[in-house]
Amino acid sequence: MNSEKVIFAFFIVLALTLNFGFFLGGMDDPSHHNIYEFFAAIVVSLISTVLKVGDRTHLGAVFLATSLVADLQLLAAAVVWGFVSHVYGQELQGHALATVISLSGGALLANFISVILLVVDTMTVKR
Repeated sequence: MNSEKVIFAFFIVLALTLNFGFFLGGMDDPSHHNIYEFFAAIVVSLISTVLKVGDRTHLGAVFLATSLVADLQLLAAAVVWGFVSHVYGQELQGHALATVISLSGGALLANFISVILLVVDTMTVKR
């Protein structure tokens, strides 16, 4: 068993599950969306991106692209959350909460594509 591939797959799947856990819940209820889970999703997504940088194959480029999209979506959501909370001094709710969750949903879709690619890549590997 290749430990590098295990770690790679672990972080891809963990990025998906953390993002899904944050995304799941009502659009109008901030208590359904934990800030620490959101932070963990960002950190794991960034780690996942770093792990994808070294692959020089075409599939590796697609892996990297999906990861960069997820990072961009999550970081944009963090900027919205930060502006609402710290610049405007308001609680995250209403339109701002919907924006953060929607951006997280975009990242979730990118993570889902990464996992599908991982499964396809795993299925095509010949022993």
